[in-house]
Formats: sequence, C-alpha cells, structure tokens
Amino acid sequence: MAQNGTAENGVVFPQPAKVHDIQHTKIFINNEWHTSSSSRTFPTFNPATSVKICDVEEADKEDVDKAVQAAKAAQQRDSPWRRMDASSRGRLLHKLADLMEKNRLLLATLETLDTGKPFLQSFFVDLEGSIRTLRYYAGWADKINGKSLPVDETFVCFTKHEPVGVCGAIIPWNFPLLMFTWKIAPSLSCGNTVVIKPAEQTPLTALHVGSLIKEAGFPPGVVNIVPGFGPTAGAAIASHMDVDKVAFTGSTEVGQLIKEAAAKSNLKRVTLELGGKNPCIVFADCNLQLAVEETQKGAFYNQGQCCTAASRIFVEESIYEEFVRRSVENAKKIVTGDPLDPQTTHGPQINQQQFDRVLELIESGRKDGARLEFGGAAVGEKSLFIQPTIFSQVQDHMRIAKDEIFGPVQCLLSFKTQQEVILRANSSKYGLVSAIFTTNLDRALDVSAALKTGTVWVNCFNALHVQAPFGGYKMSGNGRELGEYALAEYSEVKAVTIKLRDTL
Repeated sequence: MAQNGTAENGVVFPQPAKVHDIQHTKIFINNEWHTSSSSRTFPTFNPATSVKICDVEEADKEDVDKAVQAAKAAQQRDSPWRRMDASSRGRLLHKLADLMEKNRLLLATLETLDTGKPFLQSFFVDLEGSIRTLRYYAGWADKINGKSLPVDETFVCFTKHEPVGVCGAIIPWNFPLLMFTWKIAPSLSCGNTVVIKPAEQTPLTALHVGSLIKEAGFPPGVVNIVPGFGPTAGAAIASHMDVDKVAFTGSTEVGQLIKEAAAKSNLKRVTLELGGKNPCIVFADCNLQLAVEETQKGAFYNQGQCCTAASRIFVEESIYEEFVRRSVENAKKIVTGDPLDPQTTHGPQINQQQFDRVLELIESGRKDGARLEFGGAAVGEKSLFIQPTIFSQVQDHMRIAKDEIFGPVQCLLSFKTQQEVILRANSSKYGLVSAIFTTNLDRALDVSAALKTGTVWVNCFNALHVQAPFGGYKMSGNGRELGEYALAEYSEVKAVTIKLRDTL
C-alpha cells in the first residue's frame, strides 16, 4: 500500500495509504449496502484542509427501523447467530481483528482523513486499541458462565447469562474506530446483535469495517451501521421499542436526552460515557519532569478532544513556577502540521463549531484574569488548527476551570494542602478520570480513595487498557465499558429453579 519513511533521527515510520476513492459510503443492513430511504446524503470533510472527502448516505428513522428489524431477526432463537456456539462467536471476533490488521494502513489513513488526528496516533493507538479490544472479547465469548446456587436440597437452582437482545450504539467523532470496537466487541461476545450510528462528522472507518464484518463471516443482521444525525437516526435508536439496550459516548447534555428517551419508550438499559473536567494533582515530591510530560500529554492529546483530557492541573505551590516554566518549554516541542505527515503531533479541531467554541473559551480565560503563558491563537487564517495553549494563575471560578473545553488548553492551578486540593478536585459536577503525581505511596493510595472519579491514574495519564473498566461518577455517566465489567452491561442473568422428585 505504501512505503515506510525514515525520519531524520533514523526512526522508521509507516506511511499513510494512497486513498483514491472511498469504497463504502452507504448504509449497512443485513450485510448489504443500501441507499437511504429519503435519498438524502451528507458530506464528510477533512478537517485539516476543509475539503469534502465524499458524500455518505443519510439514515433516518425509516432506515433505523429496517436495521432494528434485521438485528431483531438475527436474535431469534432459530437464527444462525443464536444457534452458533460461543467459541465460534469468539473465532468471528478474532477473524475481524485479523482483517483489521490486514487493512491497518488503510483504516488508519481513513481515520486521519476524517478526524484530522495525526496519522501515527491513528496507526499505533487507535488501530492497536481497536484490534486488542476485539481479541480481548473474542477470548471472553466462551467463558461467560452462570453459577450453581446452594438452595434447599429438594431443588436445583442455577443461573445462566443470556444476551440482552438488540443493542443500539451511538458513538462520537473524537475516536470513531476505537469507540466502534468498544461498543460492538462486548456486545457480540455476549451474543447480542447491534445497530450502531457513527458520528456524522466521522463515518468512514465504521462503514469500512462493515465490509470487514461481512468478509469475516458474521451472519446477516448481527451488525448494522446507520450513518446519520443525532436528532434523527440517534433519536430513533434511543426511543425504539425494539432496541433493548443503548450505549452512548458523547456530551452530558445528549446523554440526558438519550436516558429520557429510553425511559419514555421501553425502559431500555442505558450505559453512558459522558463529559469530564478531570483533575490532576501534582505534589512537590513527584518526579517533576514526568509530571510535566504526562499532564501535558493529557491536555493536548488528540488536540484536547478527549473526555479524559487533563483539564485542571493542580500543582503544589512550592513547585508551581518551575512547573509552569517546564510546561511552556515542553509545549514548544509540539509539531503542528499536516496530520498525514508522520512527523506531525498536533492536528486541527474537528470542525468550525468546535474551533470557534475553543477560541471563545480561550478568550474567556484572558478576560477572567488567567495568565496566557503559551499559544492562545489560531494557526493560519483559514484553518481549524489552534495552537497548544497554556494558562497559569487559573482560579476555580473561571469558565476554563469549570467548562469542558474539548480543545488544546492546559489550565494550571496552585494549591497549598492535600485536604484543600481534594475538595477542589471533587467540586466538579463531573467524575470521569483523575491523576496523582507523587513518590509517596501512602499519599497516592489515600488521595485515590478520596477522589470521586471512575479512574485514578498514579504517575501516568491516559493509561487505558482493555482489561480495565472505564466509566464515570456523577454526570460523567453510568455503567462501565471495557474489562470483564462491561460484560454485565450486555447480559441478562436468568435464575432457573427445578423441583426434584420427592424421595424417601
């Protein structure tokens, strides 16, 4: 597909694939490609150039109905999918992972074209994470066991785990391929069928994986992909009477709408992975350079477009000035440019709306009295690139310290005592992730117990592993993704009690 390139330091990088035509732009239902019922399409753009990549078929309520009926038919007891033994489900997930490995360069290139994220991030992080997720849940498929329960000796009582049924999934634009696999892998491992809506900004990798799902040999109707918009296709999934569970990753505001629609329809199960305003606490006894690098990676990774972004960095007073200085020096090493260039480490925001919002929040930081240490402006006059931005002297009441920015903005706050910083860290309505930097193990354990977040990282950031559960407290969501814990979100537990024949 492409030749590897060698950087000046001798490191050999994979090069993006040559993409001349986008192969898959239609709706994927029953292992077939369909045009939309309304005959409408929508464009998807390259954020780095603002050039249209292609037009994609726009699914709406009627198309979602067809996809749900296909998924429901594939869930019937006599269907090929339901008759398939658990080990065979696992082999299909492994086969899909094999095909993603084979198409890794193409998928990474499509991901970068559609999202604007640096190509090496797409290739090494998103593709690797997606493939590992499929393989992890492939291994679980034949290990989801019930239990024998000790009851009165005249009865036999046991539990069995059954699929929930038709699972709807609505995924975001910041990690489209990774979120696709986070949703389908545990669901399919448990024997469910899926109707999944990729974000309208970034539908291309999900649709291409649809072709790989068919090639892998999944029966028709097991996975259905409906590209479209939230108020139409997304709302139709959330309120559908034949969808038994919905999983959503995105904003807290939309998560509330989905939970409301689920309650008003058939009380379907809901798992939500929502926003964050994530605190990092840097104690004076930490490895300072490590803390600088990790917190900055957390703030600027994926152009700051992460629910896990290191949004509030609390630094102990005695090292605050040095931390600011080193952070500025470290930010100067970031390479902004063409996302398809393997040297690039910082790409554009996803679209004009996000670009404008981030700049508006940066301006609010200035007006509120935070000190702009680095960046703070757009790159070029007609692009969606924003400089990595660092504010010091940030106060808790400022908008940049309270609102989820979803852009490359690092907010540095100072603190005096451990008790004080715990209270301030927990003051947010969100509770997704947090981080602690210290060489004192007792302090790390004490503070991690006090922080009200679903994940706590110690001396690291964004250390996500498919084996570890992921999800938030408070308004950061409900339920867990990844790890063994995710299987409970996609399984119904049935208790079976059998009366034994009377004996003397």
